[in-house]
Amino acid sequence: MKERVRAILKRYWGFDQFRPLQEDIVLSVMEGKDTLALLPTGGGKSICFQVPGMAKEGICIVISPLIALMKDQVENLKKRGIKAAAIYSGLSSREIESLLSNCAFSDTIKFLYVSPERLKTEIFVNYLKRMNVSMFAIDEAHCISQWGYDFRPPYLQIAEIRNHFPDVPILALTATATPDVVQDIQDKLAFPKVNVFQKSFKRDNLTYMVVKEQNKMGRMLRVINHYPGTGIVYVRNRRKTKEIAEYIQAHGISADFYHAGLTSELRDSKQNDWMSGKTRVIVSTNAFGMGIDKPDVRWVIHIDIPDTLEAYFQEAGRGGRDLLPSTAVMLYDDGDIKELKEGFERSFPPIEFIKTAYRELCNHYQIAMGDGENKTFPFHLETISKKLKVKPLELYSAITFLEKMGILMLNEEGKKSSVVMMIMQSKELDHFYKTNPDLEEPIKLLLRSYGGIFTNYIKIYEEDLAKRSETDVNTIMTQLRELSSKGVLVYIPRTKTPQISFLVNRVEESYLYLSDTIYKTRKEVAKKRLDAVLRFVETTDQCRSQLLLAYFGEKKSVPCGTCDVCLKWHKDQLRKKEHDTIVEAIRKLKGSTNKAIIDEVSKHFPENKVIEVLREMIDFGF
Repeated sequence: MKERVRAILKRYWGFDQFRPLQEDIVLSVMEGKDTLALLPTGGGKSICFQVPGMAKEGICIVISPLIALMKDQVENLKKRGIKAAAIYSGLSSREIESLLSNCAFSDTIKFLYVSPERLKTEIFVNYLKRMNVSMFAIDEAHCISQWGYDFRPPYLQIAEIRNHFPDVPILALTATATPDVVQDIQDKLAFPKVNVFQKSFKRDNLTYMVVKEQNKMGRMLRVINHYPGTGIVYVRNRRKTKEIAEYIQAHGISADFYHAGLTSELRDSKQNDWMSGKTRVIVSTNAFGMGIDKPDVRWVIHIDIPDTLEAYFQEAGRGGRDLLPSTAVMLYDDGDIKELKEGFERSFPPIEFIKTAYRELCNHYQIAMGDGENKTFPFHLETISKKLKVKPLELYSAITFLEKMGILMLNEEGKKSSVVMMIMQSKELDHFYKTNPDLEEPIKLLLRSYGGIFTNYIKIYEEDLAKRSETDVNTIMTQLRELSSKGVLVYIPRTKTPQISFLVNRVEESYLYLSDTIYKTRKEVAKKRLDAVLRFVETTDQCRSQLLLAYFGEKKSVPCGTCDVCLKWHKDQLRKKEHDTIVEAIRKLKGSTNKAIIDEVSKHFPENKVIEVLREMIDFGF
């Protein structure tokens, strides 16, 4: 078995050996055991399910809440010659059914990525039962735990799904989990026995620095100039990404900004420039980093305090993946502490407001009672909040809460590419050409440009088609819409606007399952996470690394010796030792004049320190 999985690793990924713990995790899954893997950011989690997914017969179902990561992993697998697909919000029902049918009735697709919300839909469950499932991989597994920092109720559906597949192993993966969450994950997934592989969260090559600073921009520049190489500056909101990037550029340093509101083409371009070293600094929201494995990041700066230590550990951990020294610097001031506390209160709007927001959203989109499941609409936060006469942040917080209840989902990226699938087969097309000769060339252009268009939805780019046909984009889009209306193909145009998807049929807001107990429990858990962040930031007498490791359950670690607290401790110890030695030297010269004492002791110690200690001894009557 070892030889088989190693051969797959070499063939598809080009690696001669696994990283620490990877092979143990892979073999555990190959033996049919339910397995929980805790690997810090950059620990190679995807290999742990992709290798056994290739080694086992059948299809691996990957459950992930991150649409961007799903798309990236599917594309990466395809580049390696592995067939993979993803189902996410924004796809039409026809696209989804076509994909599921392909997975159920052919053995070509090895990996199917789905969001946890998808598990609740009847059509998915019906097709899933017909699939030859080899294993379930659950990414971001902490989302299944109510004690986790990103609890998502739809994850609870996984335990019900596995009832249909009692002999199929589950591999749950997460980069960050406290001991309570580790236990809760296994309980929720009904593991028959404890089976956890955990790599230490300690990063020996990563130095943590927390600095209270009024002039954060100036300190940020000094950090960038002090440490060579590329780095990341994390900020809280999108507007600041551009402002700070321009500030860095104005000081002669190549920098760019990144956030989820940019087009996918622009994000890819900015990311590639940074990955290649063309851009030295990327200033980003927490949208940047998922699935990005740049080994030589020498520093990570947080201009704003992250909401959780889990988020901070993941973001700071993007530095030094090549195992060479790297530094994580968090800059804060009193205003940041206040903002963090206020943000916590905002994230828990009153229950009645959440229910009201749900009702008003349903009314805005004209969703009737008992209707709305899997319907998707364009979403404009500012426009809708103005119409509902509420503050945008309040509405966003209510929507976030409804997301975590599994009632709706907000996709802030929109659908960035159009898709097409041919409905008419070749013989029917020949007849169609005779009655619609003006549409023959557009059809043949599609067939020449894209393979697999009769069996799958294919991403198309109208700009490319316009260039090949020496026409314009509007003409191409008009032709595609006409072909779609005539039943030749299905054409789903791209959209740049964010979208909101209703995952269940509308119910009276009084029936929303928002009990006081659940609400209070979730708020208490979130408060503990907030307190942990504040303790990490404001503590000045305990090693930063020890604080982080203790939070994740590693209670017996030793001081790192390199963080700001450890360095201050070392400095204080050296200063005390030197101070005591100078005191002893002065005492030996008792009876001498001050000048004589200074002249003599300064032969062995800096004069300014000798004078300082002498004044201190005089002040205290020594």
